[in-house]
Amino acid sequence: MRSATADADLDGCTRAILVAACASAFGDAYCWLAWGSRLADATDDRVAAALLRGDDEALTPSERTLAAWVRQLARDPNRTTADDVQTMRDTGLSDSQIFAVTVFVALRLAFSTINDAIGVLPDAALRTTAPEAVRVEPNTVDLGNREHE
Repeated sequence: MRSATADADLDGCTRAILVAACASAFGDAYCWLAWGSRLADATDDRVAAALLRGDDEALTPSERTLAAWVRQLARDPNRTTADDVQTMRDTGLSDSQIFAVTVFVALRLAFSTINDAIGVLPDAALRTTAPEAVRVEPNTVDLGNREHE
């Protein structure tokens, strides 16, 4: 993941956008709170909460394109098209950067799959320290009412 981050030249805010968009599309409660909180720190609570709910209006055009790419990869990677890749190029990303972003997202999806498969839920500290706007999740994300075991 570090290599993909370095190859794509991703700063902390962009990584938070990628992971939060992935978590919102994939429904990973742990990453939702952890990375939603990081995104709130990098931007503000309102931007983070909106992105987690699929509203990217507060993002820059290139950030919106990245968030849309992530959601496409998380929901149905087989439906990506040459036009989708071209849209990424149009934001100024090189093919190697697009590849690196895609690798980064694929690894995040693998991490989320592991979390879900073994039942990892956000612990009480994460559930209580995340900004309130980030804690209010859509019905598709179950943050659980039990302590992380």
